[in-house]
Amino acid sequence: MTSMVILIIVLALVFDYINGFHDAANSIATIVSTKVLTPFQAVLWAAMFNFVAFFMFKDHAVANTISKTVAENYITLDVILSGLLAAIFWNLLTWWFGIPSSSSHTLIGGFAGAAIMHAFMEKGMMPISQIVESDSIMKTIYFIFLAPIIGMLLSAYITLVTISRKMWLKLSFIAVSSVALFLIFDYYMGVKLEENLSKFYRVDKYKKEWKKHPDDLKIKANYDLAVQHFEESKPFLEEYKSKGSEYVVQNIISHVDVSDIQINKQREVVEKILRFGALKKDAFFDTSKIAVYEAAKEKIHTCQPEFENLSNIGDSATAVAISSKLSLGDKERIKFIDAYKIDVAKSLRKDLEKADNRTLSYIMMVMFALFAGIYIYVEKIKVPTAAKMNNMFKKLQLLSSAAFSLGHGGSDAQKVMGIIGAAMIASGQIIDFKEIPNWVPLACYTAIALGTLSGGWKIVKTMGTKITKVTPLEGVGAETAGAITLFLTAQMGVPVSTTHTITGSIIGVGATKRLSAVRWGVTRSLLFAWIVTIPISALVAALVYLVLCLI
Repeated sequence: MTSMVILIIVLALVFDYINGFHDAANSIATIVSTKVLTPFQAVLWAAMFNFVAFFMFKDHAVANTISKTVAENYITLDVILSGLLAAIFWNLLTWWFGIPSSSSHTLIGGFAGAAIMHAFMEKGMMPISQIVESDSIMKTIYFIFLAPIIGMLLSAYITLVTISRKMWLKLSFIAVSSVALFLIFDYYMGVKLEENLSKFYRVDKYKKEWKKHPDDLKIKANYDLAVQHFEESKPFLEEYKSKGSEYVVQNIISHVDVSDIQINKQREVVEKILRFGALKKDAFFDTSKIAVYEAAKEKIHTCQPEFENLSNIGDSATAVAISSKLSLGDKERIKFIDAYKIDVAKSLRKDLEKADNRTLSYIMMVMFALFAGIYIYVEKIKVPTAAKMNNMFKKLQLLSSAAFSLGHGGSDAQKVMGIIGAAMIASGQIIDFKEIPNWVPLACYTAIALGTLSGGWKIVKTMGTKITKVTPLEGVGAETAGAITLFLTAQMGVPVSTTHTITGSIIGVGATKRLSAVRWGVTRSLLFAWIVTIPISALVAALVYLVLCLI
């Protein structure tokens, strides 16, 4: 691992730490302002659930989206470093002035801005759509507005249901809401299972390559074969929920020919050894390096007979034969043979299990069941009084704030994972984001939890008191709505802002009292900060990249 990659990983974790204390207010503002917990108790509570999210969020779809914000050819270590430095600068600046801006959008803007400057310096003026992945950027921009609106509507709905005096009507709404959310998450689990199966067969990859080279019959054949295998395998997914991943994987392996997947994985090992991705990128920007790239391409092509003969000679013999062709030294040969142990079934099982979101569904169902049980206890078993109701919502707020902190950790830690993954791909450490080492998510969740533990007192005041005065009842509504929004968008792979989400939720509970209860002047200022975050971060990152190039 090069010193530049190590520097980027360190800075990424520093950013994650800053993200934690910058966004700590999102998790603790309402619970502190309602005096349910002291500030110190609140940050301990939030930090703990930030870290617990590591065990709950299996599919790192948000991280994958972040890592693919920029087109592959324009992702370099200098671009990533510049984007990170710009993001750290903007995060610290907004924290100092108490502005609850989005750490997510700061990171995305910085990454994109540095890549645009890199492309301009290497290739001159060109369409931005060729540099950044428009689908990822537009999805993020849409949710600048959609995330707070969803949070606002959900929090208003939860608050209105909660204050209803008709007990059985309230319980009916809770039951309907629970079923609706369960079905939504069940639907997204099905979508993710198919999406991950499609990625396993590289359908999207071949489709993208075919669009770039529509006359290449080999790419077209690869795409058609991948689609065929995907369609043959898809019916087996129907039994995933009832019989589990092992049963589904064994059925797929038994009925579908996955030898081409085996060959592709072997080729990827060879490409990693030869730093093929870096050579391809160098050739893209510098025509004098095309010959080196073509030579590497030819070396890989000479290994094709060994790839195709794997079933006859086995992993180890194939690895030895290929390492001899590549003229590797003794140390490289040993590493290569160790890296060549390919288990297609294990890889498929891992991909499918990432889509299993039932843990998050169960968490939400338990939350709703507890809400219903407490409502019944307080209103039917005990005689309700104002003091008893207030105490009940203080206890419920512990639950809702924990859920929101879980969503905050699960959503925001992934964004830094995406940056570290992009750096490791750009440096040739890994071929695809799916290969990201297990220590990366563990380090990211730990860093954000430690950052939250440090607090963010300047922003707490804005979030907890300046938008609207929040009671324990309204705190429960805002945090529950924010948690549901974050859980849902994480399933969709959308890098939303926890700041935007909880702000919209707080506005929603304030508006249920009366529209004038919301301080709209403060809200307009926040909205302006949200809108300018991406372009300003992009501009700062572009300048940082320019300075790094001139040093």
